[in-house]
Amino acid sequence: MSFELRKFIPPEFDQPFLADAPDASLCAAPFDGVAPENYHAMSIFPEYFKIDGKWLLAEESRMDCVPVYEGGRIIVREFRLLKKGDLVVTGRTENAEEGIYVYPDGFREAKEVRDTFAFRQNRSRETAFSRDYDELYELLNHEKENGRIVWVLGPAFAFDNDARNAFSKLIANGYVDCVMAGNALATHDLEAAYLGTALGQDIYTQKSQENGHYNHLDTINRVKYHGGISQFIEKERIDNGIIYNCEKYHVPYVLAGSIRDDGPLPPVYGNVYEAQDRMRDQIRTATTVICMATTLHTIATGNMTPSYRVLPDGTVRQVYFYCVDISEFTVNKLSDRGSLSARGIVTNVQDFIVTLSKGLGL
Repeated sequence: MSFELRKFIPPEFDQPFLADAPDASLCAAPFDGVAPENYHAMSIFPEYFKIDGKWLLAEESRMDCVPVYEGGRIIVREFRLLKKGDLVVTGRTENAEEGIYVYPDGFREAKEVRDTFAFRQNRSRETAFSRDYDELYELLNHEKENGRIVWVLGPAFAFDNDARNAFSKLIANGYVDCVMAGNALATHDLEAAYLGTALGQDIYTQKSQENGHYNHLDTINRVKYHGGISQFIEKERIDNGIIYNCEKYHVPYVLAGSIRDDGPLPPVYGNVYEAQDRMRDQIRTATTVICMATTLHTIATGNMTPSYRVLPDGTVRQVYFYCVDISEFTVNKLSDRGSLSARGIVTNVQDFIVTLSKGLGL
């Protein structure tokens, strides 16, 4: 059976509480980077704002940002990007009382009927995820032709030969439209392609090599010597790995730096806000996001990913968000931080990606 997206059912604006609602209040930002008092902060859900008697949907939303009325549209803007005079929506109610309507149920997800007391209601290492895999196979095949799939990766992938190969197959077969990661993922993936190790350990046998602790530094140094990753790949005749396949198939990747980074590699964004901007550039058009084995990058991505996307033809569709991690803490933390629509899978990410690749027939 082919995969079908849930249809978005917009609000019925002729309902009295919406039809009779007042216009939203607009107040100018007093300074660059400063919102007016009583500003409205966005959620992950579709939100409508009544301006001049018409309800407007915020099309490119992001949690913890503010809605700005500009050019007849609602623009969602980070606080740091506000300019003095920007017309910011003010008000902190959500059910149209102040011309602001937060609409969480547009996709009509089925709600489970549960007993007041029941076992195993949360997702944990004891949860069976067979159904999740089946849904992912269908979703990814649909998104390959109709959407945009963004992957957020921790360095664990680079430590395993089979996981690197499995993800490389996903790239080669069109299941990856962007990779977001840190310096470590790219460094150890390139180290694996260059020297056959990750942090000095053989990526297949896991045996430590003599002086292996130099290997990742040697790799970074060699990339810098050649002037960049693409030149390194060409000059050193690299022919495998995640970054190699991203370069080969022209898949963009965003590497956000960390205070703990070695090197880092030349493409790594050292300015955290520049990295955030480049990540959001990719999230703006994402329709499925899959985060694996990286707590901080996962939470950062979750905070900038809304539960919906407005397509160029005006269609509103659901955004699918998965968090895959061996740590239950990471999966639960994402929900705690407000990314309520995220689906968690608690498992080893290397096993996960190999299983996923095989299930897709790769």
